[in-house]
Amino acid sequence: MTVVFLSVSAEMGGSEVSLLELVRGLRRLAADWPAHVIVPRDGGLAQAAARVGATVHVLPLPDRLIRAGETAVGAGAILGRSVSLLLAAGSAAPYGRRLGRLLADLSPDIVHTNGFKMHVLGARVAPRSSALVWHLHEYVGRRPISRRVLRRYVGRCAALVANSQSVAEDIRAVLNPSVPVTTIYNAVDPREFSPEGPVADLDGLAGMSPAADGTVRVGLLGTFGRWKGHATFIEAMRLVNASSPCRGYIIGGALYDTGGSQYSREELASQVASAGLTGRVGLTGFIERPATALRALDIVVHASTQPEPFGLVIAEGLAVGRAVIVSMGGGAAELIRPDIDALTHEPGNAAALARAIERLADDAALRARLGAAGRRSALRRFDPDVFTRAFIDVYESTHVRH
Repeated sequence: MTVVFLSVSAEMGGSEVSLLELVRGLRRLAADWPAHVIVPRDGGLAQAAARVGATVHVLPLPDRLIRAGETAVGAGAILGRSVSLLLAAGSAAPYGRRLGRLLADLSPDIVHTNGFKMHVLGARVAPRSSALVWHLHEYVGRRPISRRVLRRYVGRCAALVANSQSVAEDIRAVLNPSVPVTTIYNAVDPREFSPEGPVADLDGLAGMSPAADGTVRVGLLGTFGRWKGHATFIEAMRLVNASSPCRGYIIGGALYDTGGSQYSREELASQVASAGLTGRVGLTGFIERPATALRALDIVVHASTQPEPFGLVIAEGLAVGRAVIVSMGGGAAELIRPDIDALTHEPGNAAALARAIERLADDAALRARLGAAGRRSALRRFDPDVFTRAFIDVYESTHVRH
C-alpha cells in the first residue's frame, strides 16, 4: 500500500513530529509500503523524513497561500482574515494543479493530510482512486472560515483521525461527517525521550551565566504561537517568590508562517525585560532535539491559554521523567492524572501557575514522585508501535471500504 503524506509546514511543530513518528513507524512495521512526504519547502521535516526512509518531494507553496490564515491582531481582524484567504485562493489553483499531477504520478492508495490547507487541497486534487484521510490536530469549531470550507470538502474523506477525544468531539459536532472519526493519541519515542541521555546547555544557549548549584530549572518548550502561554509563563515567573531558587527558560522559536499567529523572539525578550526578569528568564532559541532540553529541566511547564488539542510537550515531559505542570483545557486534560503524574493550573492564570512552580521548586521529593509516575504513564499511553498499528488499521479498513 502506498501512502502519501501532505504537510502544510516544513518545520518541526507538534503535528509534524507526529507525522514523522508515523513515517518512522511505517518503515518499521510495514516496510514494504512506499511512503512519500510532500512538503512546501526544504526544512527540518523534509530532512528528518528522508533520514527515516521516506521519499520526500518539495513542492513550493505560494507565499500568499502560506501566510493566509485566521489569526490576526488588532482592529479589522475579521476583514483582514477574509481578504487574506481570498487573495490566497488565487494562488491555490495553480499549486493545486501541480500537486494533482504529482499525486497522479505517485498513484497512492492513501493520501494522508496534515493541516487545514492541505485537508482542502487534498480533497480537491487527490485521485479518486485514493482514500483521503484527514489527520486533525486542531479544533475546527474555533475557526469560522476554515470550518465552512472543511464542511464543503469533508464528504470527500474516507476517514478522519483526531489526536484527542476533545478534538474528535469537536469534529463530530462541527463537521457532522458521514465517515468514522478515530482518536489516536500521538506517540513519543521512549528511547529518545528517556530520563537519561544528552542534556542541553540551556544557560549557554540563552546567553546567561551558569546557574548556581541548587537552581531549579523551569521551562516552557514550544512554538511561539500567541496562545501557547508565553506571557502567562513570564508573569508567573515574575510572581514566583524571589527567594525561590528558580530560573526560567523559554525554549523554541517562531516556526510557522501564518501571519499574526505568533510572537517574535524580540517581542518575548521585551516582555521578559519589562517584567524585570533579565538574568532570571532566558530564551534559548529552537533546539533540534527537544529531549535534550527537557532533560535539562527540573520542571516542564505547559501554559496554553486556549484548550489544547493534545499537547505533545506534555507527553514528552512525562516520558523524560520530569515534573510537569499542565494547563487544564481540551485534550491536555486527557493526558494526565492531577497530583498523580502532574500538577495542573487554570489556563491563563499566572498566579496559579506561580503557586505550582513554587510548590515543586520547594519539594524535590514531589518532583521525583511525579516524574517517575509520568514516565510510567507515558510508556503505557504513547507507545509508538500502538500508534502506528492504529493508523495501519485505519488505512487498511479505509482502503477496503474505498
